[in-house]
Amino acid sequence: MRARAVALLLLLLAGCDRAASVIDRSDGAKLEAAATQAGLVPDPRRRAIEGAWALDTDRLCIVGQRIGVAIDYGEGQSCSASGTVRRDGDVLKVVLGQDCRFDAQFDGERISFPTTLPAECERLCLGRASLAALSVEQQSGSQAEAATLRGRGGRFLCKAS
Repeated sequence: MRARAVALLLLLLAGCDRAASVIDRSDGAKLEAAATQAGLVPDPRRRAIEGAWALDTDRLCIVGQRIGVAIDYGEGQSCSASGTVRRDGDVLKVVLGQDCRFDAQFDGERISFPTTLPAECERLCLGRASLAALSVEQQSGSQAEAATLRGRGGRFLCKAS
């Protein structure tokens, strides 16, 4: 009996020096994979990012590689920016204005900006408004609708200049 316990312990310890598997085989990961395969959970790798996105007063448009953001919290509290976006899996490489660069996350349902952004991004906002932690959901996959988003001064944010 004791020999079995020692043998079992040795087998368990033998696996300790191996690198962890890159593939998550937990029950939660298996459940999410099954839900994605069944279409219950969107697969971010297959979902298009183009279109109109919004949540509350936050708006975002993506047309081709153009991205625009408009946030309006009332008089003197807003952000307005346009630039380019490049998708790399579930990461969106965003460049707004000339110097505001960061990676946003796309989970298939939401686009989320990081909670901390470079200082250059704050120049795109007025008052105490900020682009940090922006989170929007897709309202429409229509590029024509997305191209109608306007920023401060009525400028189209997702139309090519």
